[in-house]
This record gives sequence, structure tokens and C-alpha cells, in this order.
Amino acid sequence: MSTGRTLLPAALVALLQIGFLGWMIAGRAAVLRDGREVVLKVEPVDPRDLLRGDYVRLGYEIAQIPVGLVANIPPVPASSGKAPIFVRLAPGADGTWNVTRASFDTPLEPPPASGEVDIRGEVNLRSIAQSDGAVVRPTYGIERFYLPEGEGRRIEQDMRERPFFVKIAVGRDGAAQIKQFLDGDTPLYTEPFY
Repeated sequence: MSTGRTLLPAALVALLQIGFLGWMIAGRAAVLRDGREVVLKVEPVDPRDLLRGDYVRLGYEIAQIPVGLVANIPPVPASSGKAPIFVRLAPGADGTWNVTRASFDTPLEPPPASGEVDIRGEVNLRSIAQSDGAVVRPTYGIERFYLPEGEGRRIEQDMRERPFFVKIAVGRDGAAQIKQFLDGDTPLYTEPFY
């Protein structure tokens, strides 16, 4: 087999990999640039990843939804695995956004009004049974925020003393990205588009 015949498939695989990475980066940047901004109050959980460095693991009030606000809940405990959930948010009096209602599997109808936004999450169905069916605990892919080396523990300690927030961007499909990490009203870190 000639060298040209072996290089062509390798070049095609390399192009596909580069194209896939570019598509992922461009999708994230599009949400950050064009997504609807939402402010959420956060709670600290833990600050270190051996491979990627310091981070804060974030909890949100929107991650504990009373079942009375959720439609189409799958049967429990017969259900297992994960299911998509669509959660409608609206701003509260304090400027942070709260859950108004949610639905498993299908987007909410009617579409969100001008002062609302729908965020897409995922629920481990066993968590419904573990909460005695009182709450649904979705994740949204915004539960970690990476920080410069050495900053994680200090910020985690500060988060236990005063309120911190994140400003997220939510795309039209409900995908969310953290846009800013705030100490009160002061932005500490802003995510670059690329």
C-alpha cells in the first residue's frame, strides 16, 4: 500500500475530529453570545479536580423542584436511568430566577413568555424515589465552575459567608452555559467565548 493511500484515511479522520471539536466549541460560544441571561443564587459543595485544577461545585435552588410543579413524572420506583426535563424559569423579586413549572420528556406549552426562559436538564430517576417523591432533582450541566489554581478553597470559604451568583446563558434549545461567576454584584470571572 502506498504512503498516499494510508495518509488519506488518517487525514480524513483528523479532519472529522477537528470538525467535531470545532462544532462543540462553536455551539458553546453561540449559547454564551446569543443565549438569554439568567441569574441564579449558588451554594458551594467541593473545590478540587485532580485533572483540571480548582473548581467550585455549585448547587442551585432550581435543582430541587417540588413535584407539584412537574408534569409527566415517570412512574417511581419502576423507572431507572435518566430522563430529560424542561424547566420554566422567571425572575423573582430579588433578581434571581426561580422555577415556575416543569415537564419531563417534552418541552412546555405554551412557549415561554417574554419574561421567562426554558432551561433543559436531566434527572436521574432514582433521585425521585430517594427524595420520597417530594422533589425532582435535575442537573443542567452548570454544576461546576473552574477557577485559577489556588482560588478554589478561598472562594468556597467566601461562599459560605456571603451570597454568590452565576449569570448563565440559555440557548433556544434550553442548553445552559455559565457566563459569569459573581461575588454579590461583583463579577469575579467571565467565561470567554473561545
